[in-house]
Amino acid sequence: MRQFYQVFKIRDTLRPELTWSHYRRLISVENEQARIWYMNEAADSVWSTRQMDRQISTLYYERLLASKDKAAVVAEAKQKMSELKPEQFIHDPFVLEFLNLKDYPALRESDIEQALIDHLQHFLLELGRGFCFVARQKRMRYDNDDFYVDLVFYHSILKCYVLIDLKLGKLTHEDVGQMDSYIRMFDALYRNEDDNPTLGIILCSQKSEAIVKYSVLNEGKQIFASRYKLYLPTEEEFKQMLESI
Repeated sequence: MRQFYQVFKIRDTLRPELTWSHYRRLISVENEQARIWYMNEAADSVWSTRQMDRQISTLYYERLLASKDKAAVVAEAKQKMSELKPEQFIHDPFVLEFLNLKDYPALRESDIEQALIDHLQHFLLELGRGFCFVARQKRMRYDNDDFYVDLVFYHSILKCYVLIDLKLGKLTHEDVGQMDSYIRMFDALYRNEDDNPTLGIILCSQKSEAIVKYSVLNEGKQIFASRYKLYLPTEEEFKQMLESI
């Protein structure tokens, strides 16, 4: 108990929605800013103790800080966001270790898609706050041709649909062009008048910095590319990633 009051010195900042089990896990988080962020996020997102433990163990806060918009993450951590931006809710990388596909032979995009559906609750937790599952392999028909989006979500905070296209290997110009077409088609067919413009995330195992820089990805308005990792990075790998940012 003494340790608890040493860590959480100001009792008025505690969140009554959390249990003693939550706080017992939070005590082990040495970084004060990270600890406060986990506490508030756990309360706002109604994380169970096990869910919060996973987020802490997979360095969720640190990975958010490694995103390209650090200021937005800090603002969210302090709960002082005045303007919502899509990049505040899109992570890079996503860690999908819960799929257990690290040593899966002859991995295909359809295998990853099926595994994400089978572990949808874990995937929603990794995506973060606001994502609601809508459809898998959503069909869009235009001029007698059928097009299929791998995964469709709705973001309850941004008030828009989010399309996710899964890609094995390196990001290509064709991937970006395809997502651009999907967004335009989806907006024309399914977007409601009170919805914000649809967003697209190309989830790939390797990004091309040249394509990111010299394509619409550089604008960061509707299309984003994020990496996925099938296993947690080592401490040294994560340190290098943070230093490069």
